[in-house]
This record gives sequence, structure tokens and C-alpha cells, in this order.
Amino acid sequence: MAYWLFKSEPSTWSWEMQKKKGDAGQEWDGVRNYQARNNMRAMKIGDLGFFYHSQENKDVVGIVEVCGLAHQDSTTDDGRWECVDVRAVRDVPNPPTLEDIKKNPKLAEMVLVKNSRLSVQPVTDAEWKEICRMGGVDPVP
Repeated sequence: MAYWLFKSEPSTWSWEMQKKKGDAGQEWDGVRNYQARNNMRAMKIGDLGFFYHSQENKDVVGIVEVCGLAHQDSTTDDGRWECVDVRAVRDVPNPPTLEDIKKNPKLAEMVLVKNSRLSVQPVTDAEWKEICRMGGVDPVP
């Protein structure tokens, strides 16, 4: 299993909106960055990801699961753009902020710290465990 981080502006697509989609999940559409698209192409069913609110609070608020492999993004006819489907798994009880993450030396090499603009990014096993610890996620999925 691999781990990821999905960034979304809460005014566009919030964690609450994601949860309302239930087990069916939702396309992670609208991504127009080749690196982020390639990250989605690498995903497998069952991979987990952090749901990160950008712009406003800048925090990890939930955990999602990949429930649909990369496919044509329905928001465009341009065949270059693909997306996966994700479904909400659980809330993060104490959402770690970007500021908290940047202060943690164990997360100094995290893509979120080094390239915070990338909308879909990989997370290492160690980073996953540390953010889960910071967020009060127990047991760690």
C-alpha cells in the first residue's frame, strides 16, 4: 500500500463534502499538473491519503481511500488529464496544520514542506505514521 496527500480548497471541495459522498466516493477532478496526474496514475485501489485543506486552515483533516483507478477526468475532454476516485475513511481528530508539520524535524523532507503547491503528492510510511500520531489517529491505518 502507498500513501498520498490530496489538497483541496475547502471553498471548492471540503472534507464535509467528501464525507457526504459516502462509500461511492468522488472523482479527484480538476488537477492540471503533470506530476500530480502521474501520482494518481501510480495509485492502486486501497491506497490511503490525507485530505488536506489548503488556502484557509492549511491542515490535514481526514483520511481517504482510493476506490477508483486513474481514468479520464470528467471535467475535461482533454485526454491528458486523468483522476482517481476517493472515498472518506475517517476524520483526523486533531488536524495538524502546515505550521505544525513544518516545525516537526521528522517531516523536514516531506513533499508538503518542500513543494507545498503540488496538489497530489506521495507520503512516505514514516511521514504517514508521524502525521497520524500528530493528528491523534489511533490506530494508525
